[in-house]
Amino acid sequence: MDTGSAFIFYHSRLAHRQWWYNSAKQAEIEENRMPFWRSYAHLVWATHDRQPYLQPEIEQALYAYIVKKASELDTYIHAINGWVEHMHVVASIPPKHSVAWVVKECKGASAHYVNHTLRPAAFHFGWQRGYGYLTLGESQCPRAVEYVLKQKEHHQQQTINTWLEKASEEDEGPPDPGPPPTLIRPRVLREEPVLYRVESEFPF
Repeated sequence: MDTGSAFIFYHSRLAHRQWWYNSAKQAEIEENRMPFWRSYAHLVWATHDRQPYLQPEIEQALYAYIVKKASELDTYIHAINGWVEHMHVVASIPPKHSVAWVVKECKGASAHYVNHTLRPAAFHFGWQRGYGYLTLGESQCPRAVEYVLKQKEHHQQQTINTWLEKASEEDEGPPDPGPPPTLIRPRVLREEPVLYRVESEFPF
């Protein structure tokens, strides 16, 4: 093989290697690419034992930290605010993450941040178990954002929306009582009628 042929052969292999690398990289991008999505959620959770921990001296730093932590979880915070013993978030959580996991990570990391960085002298900070979660349509998101940003006014003026203030005190529901001690054949196979409590108002 003469010098010219060797030069062409060498650069041809380089070009092929570069093409293979680009193809593999593009395949990796395609594999990990997220689907098109739009998701909006209203979240609310309370301080431990509903204690008035969200005081002005820690509140803004705490909210800023939660926004930062959420961004690390690919979650965008549209609004964040609260009252002395609970907080609200309007967020977009990607479908690759569960809501429960994002909330758990934000609550755990922010409690650690308050106790080890902000270090309030009057109390040991913690969040209550559980949270409230409502999905929102795109047209409802701005109204939820407005409600969250005006949290203090709503509580001071008693104009809160009861739907948007709901939060369970449990993370995973009540404990499983386990199987009954003896299996008894039920006498009635038809389910008893269930009475549903209807709220007097809806969130939007």
